[in-house]
Amino acid sequence: MLIGYMRPYKNDLKCEIQLKKLKEANCETIISEEHSSAKKRTQLKAIINNLNKDDTIVVTTFFTLADSTLHLVELLEIIDTTGAYFKSLTEGINTSNTLGYHFINIVKYLVKFQSDVISEKTKEGLYEAKQKGITSGRPRKPDDNVKRAIVMYQSKKYNLTKIKDETGISKSTLYRYLEN
Repeated sequence: MLIGYMRPYKNDLKCEIQLKKLKEANCETIISEEHSSAKKRTQLKAIINNLNKDDTIVVTTFFTLADSTLHLVELLEIIDTTGAYFKSLTEGINTSNTLGYHFINIVKYLVKFQSDVISEKTKEGLYEAKQKGITSGRPRKPDDNVKRAIVMYQSKKYNLTKIKDETGISKSTLYRYLEN
């Protein structure tokens, strides 16, 4: 069975464009979310939960189905596990076509690639900052304030709120220094 899935988004708030394309794709059933929220995809969950072997979920574009590449991978794995298929009209992807690389594997590689690129750029930026003498992380509190906070704490005359107000040293910072 060809199951069309659509949800509103900025360029198609009433799903009119999607509906036309899904009808042209001969979808037997077309299901629509009432909103674009990524959190409340009740119709998509219902489709996924009721998928049968050889069913195909048809969307006009990847974005209709998923909000990130990781989300897309998760959904594709669920669809694949049930023996169903996925088809995206704009991207020309149809997982029922077994020629070439399996599409879900390609998306997994893209997610890994995206993660690696972000990781390497972050490491590169931290290295460059270190070379310029810029320290990363939270700035350390001046030692005088820490010493004063410890003295106040050990005197037992001040509560933690008063110590924080006078020195700017938080409870967690004070306890961290007291442990050393």
